[in-house]
Amino acid sequence: LFPTTDDSGTVIDCLLGEARRLGLHLHRGQAAIRVERSGSGFVVSPKTGLPWRCDRLLLATGSSPAGYRLAQTPGHSLVPPVPSLFTFTLADPELRALAGVAVEGVALKLRLEEQPPLHQRGPLLITHWGLSGPAILKLSAYGAIALHRQHYQARLEINWLPQLSQEQVRQTLLELQQSQGKRWVASFSPFPLPRRLWQYLAQHRAGLPPHLPWASLAKGQRQSLVDELTGGIYDIVGKGVFKEEFVTCGGVELREVNFKTLESRLCPGLYLAGEILNIDGLTGGFNFQNAWTTGWLAGRAMAASCLERKTSAPDQTQGLARSRQND
Repeated sequence: LFPTTDDSGTVIDCLLGEARRLGLHLHRGQAAIRVERSGSGFVVSPKTGLPWRCDRLLLATGSSPAGYRLAQTPGHSLVPPVPSLFTFTLADPELRALAGVAVEGVALKLRLEEQPPLHQRGPLLITHWGLSGPAILKLSAYGAIALHRQHYQARLEINWLPQLSQEQVRQTLLELQQSQGKRWVASFSPFPLPRRLWQYLAQHRAGLPPHLPWASLAKGQRQSLVDELTGGIYDIVGKGVFKEEFVTCGGVELREVNFKTLESRLCPGLYLAGEILNIDGLTGGFNFQNAWTTGWLAGRAMAASCLERKTSAPDQTQGLARSRQND
């Protein structure tokens, strides 16, 4: 869903080029601060300059606070906007030292207040500030509102080996104690995990000495390692430090919009599309698709509405001619 140039500016250039081809006039660099009803149309007041008049109006302002304010003017309800699709910041400096390490498949459980935990499976990436990757981003989308309410403080349970049961992990470790007893636990893993991650889990999470032989692994130590491999608990202390969230969760209530046309149910002639609506999807292009599809539907509906109005309007010239004949 990205242009071949891998540059978002290409999409903007495409839209601007089509607007120029159609001879549209663009009011650029002028912020709209007020929208008012005027008969069957609207008056849009910019911050500077003269107001604009239109028969149909589309608000496609993304997550701009100004856009939300304009949508509330005719009485729309607003689900408070909060960030979505963001990374997790963790307090564990030893884990953050593994920045760049990726694991293809993990199982995550996000423990939240006042609601059941959220679950997600998929790839995970360790970063300089915590955790990222598709599984984390999807989990952040499902928990966006709850995490915002909790000031991005929560507990995350990670199962690094979801393809195995706890008993299978335990049995694998027991077999290794018998077959590889002289090797050090921290430097020899029986599982398909990155070497640095295994060392971190064994030494810093399970608390095992760096030169502990497998044969000397005590029952309690073995259980600690099993627990960390299949359900270690990590403290989330915030979201991504660079405010790199991709999407906003929240916006205009969906029940107030006709989704066949994207026309407001509260204010006929007003249309809403894109991120201004309370729609946010997971990773994979769903949010791009929302913006493009709702914009396309709204544009077609607006054009059809204007055309219908034009063709159904009485011909005042003919009416005047008939009146003169009657005189």
